Amino acid sequence: MAKAQHLAGLVGDQMEIIAFRLQGQEFCVMTRTIREIRGWSPSTPVPRSPREMLGVMNLRGLVIPVIDLATKLGMPATSPNERSAIVVAEIHTMIVGFLVDQVSDILTVNGSQIQPIPDVVTSFNGNFSDGIITHENGMICFLNLARMFPADETQAYAA
Repeated sequence: MAKAQHLAGLVGDQMEIIAFRLQGQEFCVMTRTIREIRGWSPSTPVPRSPREMLGVMNLRGLVIPVIDLATKLGMPATSPNERSAIVVAEIHTMIVGFLVDQVSDILTVNGSQIQPIPDVVTSFNGNFSDGIITHENGMICFLNLARMFPADETQAYAA
């Protein structure tokens, strides 16, 4: 019900999203959560860290965790290449880098383009998505980073 209320609040509203690819699929997040986009560079591993955490990187003097977003979503791990990117986002009060296959586009979409995820899907996969955005080039899964990384769980990524 909260998801339906959230989607109802977006209908008719314009919003900017950043779209990216993971394992051949399109995903997006709101640009207001994004700090910057960086090219791929290896991170420093941290012993006994969560499975999806690749390590940490230095972002202008701030040590931040780098997460393989595909692994977090239950997909096969990303194999970084020259097109890979690290999307740096602020979630709650923590800065986190996400490894993605490539950044596709920055788009302005209308809230009416967001369709709810069928209940059968959310019951199996958790509730990391605010819906599916229908777009001229296909469909984009609209991720909610705050639900994907609850405030009490982000401590596991602290370096």
